[in-house]
Amino acid sequence: MSDLDFVSGGKPIAIERGEGPYLYSTDGTEYVDAGASFACTPLGHSHPAVVDAVQEQVGDLTFVDSSYPVQAREDAYAALVAAAPDGLESAWFCNSGTEANEAALKFARSATGNSKIVAATRSFHGRTMGALAATWKDKYKKPFEPLAGDVEFVPYGDGEELAAAVDDETAAVILEPIQGEGGINVPPAGYLETARETTEDAGAALVLDEVQTGMGRTGEMWACQRAGVTPDVLTTAKGLGNGLPVGAVAVTDWIADGAASHNATFSGGPVVAAAVHATVSTLVEEEWPAHAADVGEYLAAELEAALDDEIREVRGDGLLVGIELKRGANRVARDLAMDHQILALPAGRTVLRLLPPLVIDEEVADHLVNALTAVIAPEAQSEA
Repeated sequence: MSDLDFVSGGKPIAIERGEGPYLYSTDGTEYVDAGASFACTPLGHSHPAVVDAVQEQVGDLTFVDSSYPVQAREDAYAALVAAAPDGLESAWFCNSGTEANEAALKFARSATGNSKIVAATRSFHGRTMGALAATWKDKYKKPFEPLAGDVEFVPYGDGEELAAAVDDETAAVILEPIQGEGGINVPPAGYLETARETTEDAGAALVLDEVQTGMGRTGEMWACQRAGVTPDVLTTAKGLGNGLPVGAVAVTDWIADGAASHNATFSGGPVVAAAVHATVSTLVEEEWPAHAADVGEYLAAELEAALDDEIREVRGDGLLVGIELKRGANRVARDLAMDHQILALPAGRTVLRLLPPLVIDEEVADHLVNALTAVIAPEAQSEA
């Protein structure tokens, strides 16, 4: 079954190509990608810098395992570490966000010698057995239980509950700086700072899952930078290769020194490494995170002004936008796709999620607002 089976009659939209913030179906219809790529193309589809880097690398060397030095991998590591929050000096590549989180939990347990993991309600960290154990929703977990043990959940955003759960047996606290799958939930001010202070006091690792919030999406390269917090372990994926399958873990020295052996066959393959280097370098050099902050602020303000009482809330940061509706998000996503050629995502039953490429401009933002108004508040639009 397709991820786009929400369209009429369960018939998916067959995508043939993409360019910038647009996707094109096999019949030539143009769609605004406001979520179909799940935040995986921050530079837009088929960005020339990434295309050129990948094409050149695949022509020179498609693959050799990571025990052999390869310039593409060295360049990718250097770009990622340079772009990471200060203090994260070592990195390891993998193939996805869930692999990155799996590695992060292993690193924290081996470096601390403890086993307890503190995670948050409404969290999503992946679908492999370790990452799944730290994911909240039973829908994802029940068929595969029993999962890896010693995971305690606390209410997301409650600093006191988090502090109470962390003890001298805690290996790590794992959190999303803004929850994605759980409904675009933004924590209250001071929450990440509390998590940082609490883990430091206990000698535990703070793991921040920036698989969806990273790569400039929230207006900084990393969402944790907006709170002034540096974790011990930062995980990323999705937009890291601008659409190619790659994840990464960046760590502080004490985690790197204490982590036991871990590896993967395709870690830092030359082709995906070339994509990482091109993506990270372009995001930083062309200042796309700052652009995401500006356009995201504009989009959120226009959505609030246009939809007003028709929705419950607009929340998020930068171009990670959640619209809490008064009705089902799946139906709104379907109507946007079928009637307005906009591909968006639900994030739970009543939250619509917008994750467009960071390269959209205010004209595309206006198009999104007009289409959402037509779907959610058609009477208001006809009176305007």
